[in-house]
Amino acid sequence: MAHRFLARPTDSKGESVPIRSLKDLPIAGRRVFCRVDFNVPLDGTTVTDDTRIRAALPTIEHILEEGGRLVLASHLGRPKGKRVPELSLEPAAQRLAELLGVGEVVLTDDCVGDGARKVVGDLRDGQVALLENLRFHPGEKANDEAFAKQLAAYADVYVNDAFGAAHRAHASVNALPKMIGLRGAGLLLEKELAALDKLRGEVQRPYVAVLGGAKVSDKIGVIEALLSRVNALVIGGAMANTFLAAQGRSLGASLVEDEKLALARSVIAKAEEKGVDLLLPTDLRVGESLEDTSAEVVGLDGVGGAQMALDIGPETEKVYADRVRKGGTVFWNGPMGLFENPAFAHGTTAVAEAMATCPGFTVVGGGDSVAAIQQAGLASRYDHVSTGGGASLEYMEGKKLPGVEALL
Repeated sequence: MAHRFLARPTDSKGESVPIRSLKDLPIAGRRVFCRVDFNVPLDGTTVTDDTRIRAALPTIEHILEEGGRLVLASHLGRPKGKRVPELSLEPAAQRLAELLGVGEVVLTDDCVGDGARKVVGDLRDGQVALLENLRFHPGEKANDEAFAKQLAAYADVYVNDAFGAAHRAHASVNALPKMIGLRGAGLLLEKELAALDKLRGEVQRPYVAVLGGAKVSDKIGVIEALLSRVNALVIGGAMANTFLAAQGRSLGASLVEDEKLALARSVIAKAEEKGVDLLLPTDLRVGESLEDTSAEVVGLDGVGGAQMALDIGPETEKVYADRVRKGGTVFWNGPMGLFENPAFAHGTTAVAEAMATCPGFTVVGGGDSVAAIQQAGLASRYDHVSTGGGASLEYMEGKKLPGVEALL
């Protein structure tokens, strides 16, 4: 029997539709176009964090073991439709070759054109090539069909394993797969959607969502969706400042979205109406500069005019950690403070450590949260760590992801 998996997209009748898994697709001897997410941080020509490359290895290795002729494609950075040498995928190709233990991963000179066509045409079973940065062409972000057709010429089979780009209606994730009859989800994309589907279905309670980061406006959609699902909503990071300001607190020089104060008050009211525990900081770590090497702990009425709230305080972190530790299901997206600076990383580390010891189902929703748990050395302690911050938020919000819908 064929292996199937449900990504939970729905048809016109509102019923779930199965998406073919990579394991269902005939691969041997075929050219497999696999969209991956190699949008990795670089220091010159060195990949400084290969998490996303490693995450794609199960899909890549499966295709090669099955005798596919693998054509990998990704974007890197924001070159704005122009060739930017510093954003070449050459470092990613080199790191992938090291991880695979193969002699070479051929990087094409461009993602389209005669050079790329020749490299793809010369591939043999079990060989791999990586196309140069897709975003060197404006057609990628424009979801341009003509550009997608050029990419489609390389493919007998299409596989999307780039969850981090699945919420973008770009050519390689949306227009292209619709042109390829044999298409499906890679093992990483399948894993990502299965974990998030679990959060959107029946969960073990209490269900705790921890949201941090800079702005309420970035996460209002997922906040409103979670208010109908969770038992507790824990707020940290700079976005907590806006909630505190909405309650009349003076936050000095802290980042506050003044235009979102009414929205924050609305969220507070909805949480009370729905019986959701909304946890906000009761103390803060403050500084006068983002580069401060030490923090001052103050109460909510103790933020000076020149001070910024840059982390939750020790009293707050104990309350947050206790609530997280007792969760039956925990979803976390966004740090509790300026975790890049050790003076303001305490709250984020406390949440990360509590979540690592939580016996419930734990999911970290990508973005800065992943960087924070890697910094703390805890990434292996959670049930699922997402490779896509924006994609995970939109999926949790209930939005349809263009890269997923195109696989139907």
